Amino acid sequence: MKLTCHCGAVELDVTPNEPLTEAGRCDCSFCRRRGAAAVTVDLDDLRIVKGEDNLTRYTWGTGTAKHYFCKTCGIYTHHQRRSNPNEYGVNVAAIEGVNPRDLGDIPWSDGVNHPSDAKD
Repeated sequence: MKLTCHCGAVELDVTPNEPLTEAGRCDCSFCRRRGAAAVTVDLDDLRIVKGEDNLTRYTWGTGTAKHYFCKTCGIYTHHQRRSNPNEYGVNVAAIEGVNPRDLGDIPWSDGVNHPSDAKD
């Protein structure tokens, strides 16, 4: 599947390992501000076709999650997940031909109480 930012400077080829109807949202302090729905893609199933030099990365806290955006238009394209660093979450709304409204209600996950933050 082709995924692009708004200005077209960044293009990815992604193969989700779940149906797009399984997309979700997170309510952690960062994701709830971004509001984008994401679907899971294994690390090997995401290829940057063009614009790698136009991607910028944002990370904080543990530094495990790495969020990528187009430097020109600011669109979030994908992130390496904190919950599973062997996966990316990709912006469903940036996949060509997809309108998240067509996916119905998209569930929220509890990122505020992230399992990685649990004290043993």
